[in-house]
Amino acid sequence: MIFTKFAPEYKEVKSLKKVAFYTLGCKLNYAETSTISRMFEKKGYKKVGFEETPDIFIVNTCSVTENADKKCKKIVKEAKKISPNGFIAIIGCYAQLKPQEIATISGVDAVLGAAEKFRLIELLDDFAAGQEAKVYASSIAEAEEFNNAYSIHDRTRTFLKVQDGCNYGCAFCTIPLARGKSRSDTIINIVAAANEIAATEVKEIVITGVNIGDFGIHNGKRKEKFIDLIQALDKVSGIDRFRISSIEPNLLTNEAITFVAQSKHFVPHFHVPLQSGSNTILRKMGRRYLRELYEDRVSKIKGLMPHCCIGVDVIVGFPGETEELFLETYEFLKELPISYLHVFTYSERANTRAAEMDEVVPMKTRNKRSKMLRILSEKKKRAFYEENLGKTYTVLFEGDVEDGKMHGFTENYIRVSAKYDPLLINELKNVTLVNINEKGSVDVFEPETEEIHH
Repeated sequence: MIFTKFAPEYKEVKSLKKVAFYTLGCKLNYAETSTISRMFEKKGYKKVGFEETPDIFIVNTCSVTENADKKCKKIVKEAKKISPNGFIAIIGCYAQLKPQEIATISGVDAVLGAAEKFRLIELLDDFAAGQEAKVYASSIAEAEEFNNAYSIHDRTRTFLKVQDGCNYGCAFCTIPLARGKSRSDTIINIVAAANEIAATEVKEIVITGVNIGDFGIHNGKRKEKFIDLIQALDKVSGIDRFRISSIEPNLLTNEAITFVAQSKHFVPHFHVPLQSGSNTILRKMGRRYLRELYEDRVSKIKGLMPHCCIGVDVIVGFPGETEELFLETYEFLKELPISYLHVFTYSERANTRAAEMDEVVPMKTRNKRSKMLRILSEKKKRAFYEENLGKTYTVLFEGDVEDGKMHGFTENYIRVSAKYDPLLINELKNVTLVNINEKGSVDVFEPETEEIHH
């Protein structure tokens, strides 16, 4: 049974209940989990680690991740081991797509869909487990409201959600079914959030969403544009770096590329999904561009920013992808001046057009092609790193320490290693890239300079 009514009026937490969060999937999910965790803390709950015997577990799921059901079951099982009487709520894309399926998993106490997840404290009231799982999952058409979100205190950089949902209907994708139609926050609200983030001493903001190039739709109508958003953010003081997350090639305009090239704060790094280098497959996928446009975008970026990092999403094994068509993709990527690949092995998703298509590629072939592209990705990444050796860049150092080394990323997304120094955590420092070490990151020569503060 699917409930959509409001739960009883919220009561204050009488004792300090402990709540833990687990997030699967994309940067957007991390931003949303972080925001929901702050909602709990404001209501008097104590946020703890997953293993610290929480009273409540909130699991934010992903539908793009392969084996979403297996991962969800495994996390629930672990949670029950840690806190046998803990209350377990499942939210996120998988929860919207298959709420009843999740409700049958042993140990799950509640499932909340896309329109309900930001109201879970109100809906679940006292987090008391019943005989069966409570399900709050209305139709995705009801997910019309934009819920702003950003991650904080989790790492050196913050993920700031500016857009949600998607109006594109790619044949392989369930995201419109899981997140609804394209909708955005306002530029005024986003700038206000960036100012809040700046007050926490975070140095880098990654602007994220489902289809961020489609930014600007409010109540079904386009009111603002992506270029206006990045121009406004560039004026925010206190943030040293803004990074654009994944953006569709047909929505990455010359104006935006040119702006990033001369911006003080937007870094030279683009992640641009390709999905296939074959026009035949791109048409079958329902993508809104052909390879010629993609090549033009890469050429424009590199013409203005030769040192720019370009990441690429690519799917292998889509129905109808013959060996010849796969090799079109392989050769296309091999010749492009890109920096790394995110390779996805195509897997069937219920309620997508692709799942009904003929000419299914055998899984063994899909895996072989994935391996080929992952090897190509390593070669591309190494070549990009080698091109930049001897150059001086700014690194934002992070808190992770491994074998006495700390790490960070340059503005153009090269991962560097340096001798651990606690004073450098969350600091920007000029370094010269020296050599690629055996772990694949770049060792640096550190000049005797103070940290950089803009």
